[in-house]
Amino acid sequence: MRSREEKTTSGAARNSDEPQRDASSRSSRGKRRSGFAVSRDGAAIFFEVLGQPHPAPTLLLCDGLGCDGYVWKYLQWALADRFRIVHLHYRGHGQTPLPKDFGQVSVADFATDVLAVMDASETERAVICGHSLGVQVSLETYRQGRDRCAGLVLICGSYRNPLSTFKGKQTLGDLLPLIQTAVSRVPRLVGAFWKRLLPLDLSYQIAQRVELNGELVHREDFVPYLEGLSRMDPRMFVATMAAAAQHDAHDLLTQITIPTLLITGRHDSFTPMTLSEEMQQKIVGSELHIVEAGTHTAPIERPCEVSQVVQSFLERRILTP
Repeated sequence: MRSREEKTTSGAARNSDEPQRDASSRSSRGKRRSGFAVSRDGAAIFFEVLGQPHPAPTLLLCDGLGCDGYVWKYLQWALADRFRIVHLHYRGHGQTPLPKDFGQVSVADFATDVLAVMDASETERAVICGHSLGVQVSLETYRQGRDRCAGLVLICGSYRNPLSTFKGKQTLGDLLPLIQTAVSRVPRLVGAFWKRLLPLDLSYQIAQRVELNGELVHREDFVPYLEGLSRMDPRMFVATMAAAAQHDAHDLLTQITIPTLLITGRHDSFTPMTLSEEMQQKIVGSELHIVEAGTHTAPIERPCEVSQVVQSFLERRILTP
């Protein structure tokens, strides 16, 4: 691991990066408990806690768009022996109810919810760890409550509009108004199509062609994302996509003074590696790790590598005075 200008890379084969998949190995890592936090506007936000009890340092996990935890499948258990893990579901995601007004969904709202979850889970300070959209949420959480952030782990994400970088084009950004119009005019039709298409094997095959490294991802690790997405209200998905497109934290990067780790997949076409390189250049003392064979789903493509890099960072920069 290097800081500032230097980077590390790794690209071993999948068979040398196989995580332990036996759930029985988790029995010594504490019981999972869950609850609801009440955010500033009264919204109920679902969260769960696992791993070690207080006073173990806390890692708070922030998901990507439409996600409710699939990408943390291996990382959370790899760290649960030494850390307390808190994970929330955004508004309208997973077990958190839909917001009353889809027009009031923003990355700032998600960050406010993170701080509410910290209060409800009795978490004074935490390392905020985000994947994809979760990187933007992590940065905004630092903006709103920097005294409560012990560190940042930013995985495969952006500090600005991610719709403008997909495949190096503005295509998603250009399509967003059309998608918003369709969802608002014929929500039932869009919803029916959404629920039928996403759980199909065709969706997984498309994901492999568009982004996933099919040689590294196990089907059972990614399909839960598609299944969870099919249960999500498409209006919420589109509102969250629009929120991500409107968010920009470029002004914040040079103000970050806490230990920060960036992880990126060399072949990430959603939030390209260059975005993480830009963040590393602007965040003083930050570290960058490149997953050579990784794409946007590096934590489940190279789970052991990502877990080891995160654990090393936490031990060196958070646990060591």
